[in-house]
Amino acid sequence: MAHEVRGQRRLSTARSLEQPTAGTAADAGPDAAPADVARTILLRALTVAPKSRAQLADLLAARGVPSDVAEASLDRFVELRLIDDAEFARMWVRSRHEHRGLSRRALRHELAGRGVARQDIEEALALVDDEDEIHAARMLARKKARAVRGLSLPTQRRRMMAALQRKGYSAGLASRVVSDVLDGVQDFAEEG
Repeated sequence: MAHEVRGQRRLSTARSLEQPTAGTAADAGPDAAPADVARTILLRALTVAPKSRAQLADLLAARGVPSDVAEASLDRFVELRLIDDAEFARMWVRSRHEHRGLSRRALRHELAGRGVARQDIEEALALVDDEDEIHAARMLARKKARAVRGLSLPTQRRRMMAALQRKGYSAGLASRVVSDVLDGVQDFAEEG
């Protein structure tokens, strides 16, 4: 029930972003200056969450802002540093790696899907080294091991491998980490 309410709130919030707010340039209709409409749309979108330039360009196009006005508005927001794809990519990598445990491969895919330039993606991914990735994979495997405790060893292994691979980890890394975690769990069980 609470999940449905949260989902409805998110949907309502998403719809409110698409709808003009009373008293803004975006609700002035055809008489509003396109640059004012673009600015209002951009400010509203950036207030909710950071976005890449490509995401904002798509939003402006979807809202019918003329392409020349959209480009000028986006350029101005970049100049004012309200849009910064390199910083967006760094924040995305830090957040999604730390809180969701995503691998560099998964993060690269997500950022590319948001229109971030390859150079900005690679610079942001440099924040996550091999040790960080192994640590995150190990933490995910341990968490999954607690959830599958009591199942047969092959089932535990299969489910843990699948969980890591869904987060973008290679089969080789996932296999090593799962073996290490399962060996540690068995050693602990034998001692206790």
